[in-house]
Amino acid sequence: MKWKGRRKSGNLEDRRGTSSKGKMIAGGGGLVAVVVILLQLFGGETGQQLAPLVEQVGNSQSVQQTEQRELTKEEKVMGDFMATVLADTEDVWNNEFRENNLGNYKEPTMVLFTDAVSTACGNASSASGPFYCPADQKVYMDLSFFDELKSRFGAKGGDFAIAYVTAHEVGHHIQTILGTSSKVRKLQSQSNKARANKLSVAQELQADFYAGVWAHHNKKYLQAGDIEEALSAASAVGDDAIQKRTRGSVSPESFTHGTSEQRMQWFMKGYNTGEMRNGDTFSAMLN
Repeated sequence: MKWKGRRKSGNLEDRRGTSSKGKMIAGGGGLVAVVVILLQLFGGETGQQLAPLVEQVGNSQSVQQTEQRELTKEEKVMGDFMATVLADTEDVWNNEFRENNLGNYKEPTMVLFTDAVSTACGNASSASGPFYCPADQKVYMDLSFFDELKSRFGAKGGDFAIAYVTAHEVGHHIQTILGTSSKVRKLQSQSNKARANKLSVAQELQADFYAGVWAHHNKKYLQAGDIEEALSAASAVGDDAIQKRTRGSVSPESFTHGTSEQRMQWFMKGYNTGEMRNGDTFSAMLN
């Protein structure tokens, strides 16, 4: 991906190199930890259902001692890259919201962190992977996840794999500000577990679709092999691929994000069409 020398977003908080030591002095710290575990396990819309609870109980106060280290040259370069990718999403979605008469696009903030981070959805560790918190409308990224994506899950890696994951999480932000997320929450509350899981899959696939739409409108900056990197990452994080590696078997009824094939398919549909109106994953999954 061609990114050097281009506009960088101002909506980036770089918390890497910062570590805090302290203890909770009031409130439900233990409950926050439990809910964060549930967020990590279930992700997607189920995680968004839990987010208000985390926000409510996460108002405990703590005494903190903050330590700061200097970022390495490589870390600074990656920070510039992430700020550029975020700027690209802002440019594309500001234009798409205007073109589709969706009002003004509310730009999300991206938080880069190392090891652990405090959010309006509770405290999270790097083990949770990249995630979007609807309670504060921020995308959280520990970039060490992408090393694991290659070493543990067999993805090709590369800068556009990171860009794809970023665009996917921004897709969840779009669902939040358009009201899709709240509609899914309501439907899930009225559904059995099987249908609730299908709703979660549909939401995740739509976020992949939005990532593809973003890539379509960012073609002038793409390089040979970029789309293959995105597809490799999408395939690596399919429910079936993850279950095969971690369990040795696949349980389709427990899927919450979609199969590798589905994730690649919807990313490519977004990339090939570039039209938001073509992203009705819900009709495709539920009918």
